[in-house]
Amino acid sequence: MELIWQGVVQAVKLLLAGDPEVMRITLLTLKVSGSATLISLCLGIPCGALLALTRFPGRKFVISLVNTGMGLPPVVVGLWVSILLWRYGPLGFFHLMYTPAAMVIAQSVIATPIITGISVAAFQQVDGKLKMQIMALGASRWQTVLLLVREVRLPLLAAVMAGFGGVISEIGASMMVGGNVLGRTRVLTTATVMEVSKGNFDVAIALSIILMVLAYGVTLVFTLLQQRGARL
Repeated sequence: MELIWQGVVQAVKLLLAGDPEVMRITLLTLKVSGSATLISLCLGIPCGALLALTRFPGRKFVISLVNTGMGLPPVVVGLWVSILLWRYGPLGFFHLMYTPAAMVIAQSVIATPIITGISVAAFQQVDGKLKMQIMALGASRWQTVLLLVREVRLPLLAAVMAGFGGVISEIGASMMVGGNVLGRTRVLTTATVMEVSKGNFDVAIALSIILMVLAYGVTLVFTLLQQRGARL
């Protein structure tokens, strides 16, 4: 209990003192995970709508791949992104390895199947008669999709929260493609692992508390938006 209490006290001290390194790590964590979630949102919702609202050969197989991807191990993602971005890899000429951009790419790969899978389920729950009614009123295909997005906005917000939660808490991919470089790619999860390996458990607990507060704060905003939409 004393160790935990020391970690809590250390977290409060770091936050109140505005420690520059902690602030930098926290902001980078939010920047990387937020960017990855936004990219995954732009990819996942359209793909989810396409899979749910259209019929084509192999559709069920593609959906099964998406559902499998929802549980994709971060270390596997980190491995393959590393191979692609490595100096002699297919995309090595971009020189993205050990940069925040590489971390965003890896986290986007992790979050996109999560958002896509939940989006598919959300769109499939829409009454088929509603889609026919919207199209009967003369709406274009894009207008139909936008109206259906509005109809399933609450489950889609849940998809965003799940995607963000999946990337802000992951460690394997970020460590492999980012390298945990001080002042450049160190985020809260990788910093916590490093402090544990050094035996600084009080600092590790402090960083973990800051990470949980950050995750809770962002999720709280989306939850308030979700519940506000539920009352409309």
